[in-house]
Amino acid sequence: MREFLYDRAPDVSGALALLDADPDARFLAGGTNLVDLMKTGVERPARLVDVRELPLDDIEVTADGGLRIGATVTNSDLAAHPEVRRRYPALAQAVLAGASGQLRNMATVGGNLLQRTRCGYFTDVTKPCNKRVPGSGCPAIEGEHHNHAILGASEHCVATHPSDMGVALTAFDAVVSYETADGSGEVPLADFYLPVGDTPHRETALPPGALITGVTLPPAPVAARSRYRKVRERASYAFAIGSIAAALDVQDGVVREVRLAFGAVASRPWRASEAERVLTGAPADAATFAAAADAELAAAKPLLHNAYKVTLMRNLVVAVLTELAEEASR
Repeated sequence: MREFLYDRAPDVSGALALLDADPDARFLAGGTNLVDLMKTGVERPARLVDVRELPLDDIEVTADGGLRIGATVTNSDLAAHPEVRRRYPALAQAVLAGASGQLRNMATVGGNLLQRTRCGYFTDVTKPCNKRVPGSGCPAIEGEHHNHAILGASEHCVATHPSDMGVALTAFDAVVSYETADGSGEVPLADFYLPVGDTPHRETALPPGALITGVTLPPAPVAARSRYRKVRERASYAFAIGSIAAALDVQDGVVREVRLAFGAVASRPWRASEAERVLTGAPADAATFAAAADAELAAAKPLLHNAYKVTLMRNLVVAVLTELAEEASR
């Protein structure tokens, strides 16, 4: 591992100043992704600015009935918070589906959003990777890609985003807040992750030197009946091969409102907007759920070894929405 300097930021402005003074510095919170990448040589910061002790660890109900979640709230605290469990149960379920208890105790909300892909070619510095070294190629397209993207990929990158939490936040229209030396800003999570295109190394819409300070969830009564379902290759401590965050409001057998987002199918949490369009105002039955899934997955472009994800995601949509519809009818 490359030698590096370490500073503990006294406050948000101090953290921004430390990063501004050293263009090769990085913010450090839980370190559950960054430190791993430093060990493999993918990340080589000259300085780490520790932001974990900044006063950004509160979860508050907003005046309009949403939630404001600080960037340094740990994943464990997020999943256990009674208002998260009551208002957005799929978010709590998504967090608990990720990593291990020990890692959730360290990992933070801001860091979770910024974690990088677990593609084996990205994490192996002996291999080419357009995300790590722009223009070097994407060997996953012809190589090991059974858990890679089927939506929104390009000839330059087929990696997936690993976050479980981000899938639920995407379904509920979360907004990311940040601070820079020039002031504060916000970006909807729907716009937070940049399309892969021909620049997969450009991952987020955050301005240079920005520090995530929190995430706001707008009020969403439909989210009170929501679910996160994750499929993985072993029962625990494994990244998804497909996942879904879903919320459903049914009245008189008709879908009044629905939220859907997919995980492990694209370079970012994937909002299933086309499926939502098909579902809204339609009968809440298995045939409609399947038609909605097919409409969303019509744009899928699977590779040789990951076409199974199309069937997997279709089945997930039908199964989870059926469960939510049955609950609504009780």
